[in-house]
Amino acid sequence: MFIIILGIIIFFAAFSLKKTNTPFSQFAGAIRIAGIAFMFLGFFTSCIKQIGAGEIGVLSLFGKVQDKVLPSGLHVVSPLMEVSKMDIRTQNYTMSAVHTEGEVAGDDAIRALTADGLEVVIDLTVLYRVLSTEAPKIVQETGLDYKEKIVRPITRTKIRDNAVYFTAVDLYSKRRDEFQGKIYKSIEESFKQRGLVLEQLLVRNISLPAMVKTSIEEKIKAEQDAQKMEFVLQKEKQEAERKRVEAQGIADYQRIMSSGLTDKQLQYEQIQVMKGLVTSPNSKVIVMGGSKTPVILNGEK
Repeated sequence: MFIIILGIIIFFAAFSLKKTNTPFSQFAGAIRIAGIAFMFLGFFTSCIKQIGAGEIGVLSLFGKVQDKVLPSGLHVVSPLMEVSKMDIRTQNYTMSAVHTEGEVAGDDAIRALTADGLEVVIDLTVLYRVLSTEAPKIVQETGLDYKEKIVRPITRTKIRDNAVYFTAVDLYSKRRDEFQGKIYKSIEESFKQRGLVLEQLLVRNISLPAMVKTSIEEKIKAEQDAQKMEFVLQKEKQEAERKRVEAQGIADYQRIMSSGLTDKQLQYEQIQVMKGLVTSPNSKVIVMGGSKTPVILNGEK
């Protein structure tokens, strides 16, 4: 639009220059042609709009936002139309206590009070994107600075609103996932009403006062030690039961053997043992005798 206006100014300036009696009046025709060229160039550049990859264009005419959205690529539009480009890819907004990590310089972490009245410091990253069909609504109602007007204040408010339902111990250990799920649903609903899609909510760190953190860690360690002792006792009980069963089996075996052995069976077992001795190189003749009949085994082959 600026080039078109410049061309119009040059064009009419050429007419004024022609009426003057100066050496430059002879160049009025060339200047007039240059003005026309500027108008055509401005008109051409104003009509052709390029929308980059991952972007959309929102049209507005004299301040009135149009419902039509331009996708990525080249488009021919009226030179009177204003095109606002918006990124529809995944974006992130980080609020951190580390000065160089967040969107805002300095300590931008979220400080919230828990159910037990303690202050916790939460580092958080929000992953979101603009819903392309809702882009005209965002431009009309919020503007292009939706990060500062929607993402930041809603996230901080919802975290503080939900932290009061949890104690410091809950947020630090066992109910952290529940807390993250609760604030996700709350923020997702608010974003949706504003034309944004919440993709993921990353609770990076939850810091507690030093004394409280130490007490919680000691409590967690005591619980872990108690669980370990319970496991050891259970293992010892199982080992004692195993030994009892083993002893009972040995006792049963001995009882069965002592009740089932006879003199003939004992004599047979003795003969089998002596047969083994006969095969020894140092054993030639072995005489075994019972109460009635002796048995002589000759080891010679």
